[in-house]
Amino acid sequence: MTRLDESGAAARTSKGGPRRRGARAPGRRGVPLPLLLPGIVALAFLLLPLLALLVRAPWGSLPELLSSTEVWQALQLSLITATAATGVSLVLGVPLAWLLARTDFPGRGVVRALVTLPLVLPPVVGGVALLLALGRNGVVGQWLDSWFGITLPFTTTGVVIAEAFVAMPFLVISVEGTLRAADPRFEEAATTLGASRFTAFRRVTLPLIAPGIAAGAVLAWARALGEFGATITFAGNFPGRTQTMPLAVYLALQNDPEAAIALSLVLLAVSIAVLAGLRDRWLTTP
Repeated sequence: MTRLDESGAAARTSKGGPRRRGARAPGRRGVPLPLLLPGIVALAFLLLPLLALLVRAPWGSLPELLSSTEVWQALQLSLITATAATGVSLVLGVPLAWLLARTDFPGRGVVRALVTLPLVLPPVVGGVALLLALGRNGVVGQWLDSWFGITLPFTTTGVVIAEAFVAMPFLVISVEGTLRAADPRFEEAATTLGASRFTAFRRVTLPLIAPGIAAGAVLAWARALGEFGATITFAGNFPGRTQTMPLAVYLALQNDPEAAIALSLVLLAVSIAVLAGLRDRWLTTP
């Protein structure tokens, strides 16, 4: 009888019954020191520059610095071009993500690698590539100029193109991952009921992957808002026409460091707002 009681007590303990007082909960063991110290150093490394930005911020003169005409022009242009670049990314990136996730074709792995290349490509190199492709003497740009009189570099449209070039991969990766996690049998069921592939995509697939599209769009918008290298190389730095917020920060840093700090705080606030909006809603979507 005693053995049964002891075995029953052991069974209850193993199945989630009462544990001994002082026993550690599963998954909450002590952190090894060789992992704890580098983790703390990494956290300090990432947070220290942001804390320095907040400590050195000219809080007293901040309203005056942010109320200048140049700042509002740069902010307005940044918001407009980042939103337009996100729209371009949605129109072109969602179909591309569907092709990568739902179709098999020769060289799909190579195409996927090329799509994600702007993520690791130095932005200045991307700007040079855009100039060689869409500049007045570029591979495509020379025909746009001679046939239609369209010149893209050093224009507001050029800013949108440069931002879309670096931001679209974020949306494609997010949407492709969501498509791979979605069950394709819903689309197949819709097609067996007489719906075309496009109708099934529009009425079945799009509602399923809407969170992934939203997450990718927000990430693409934030990336476009902070783009610097490709923009200054392909579109230049003309106030009111191509000078976005990152370019205004770079220019102000040379002449007025306090204004540069104030502009940096605006971009920091936007980045924090984006992360706060994504947390627990879209980034955790399978």
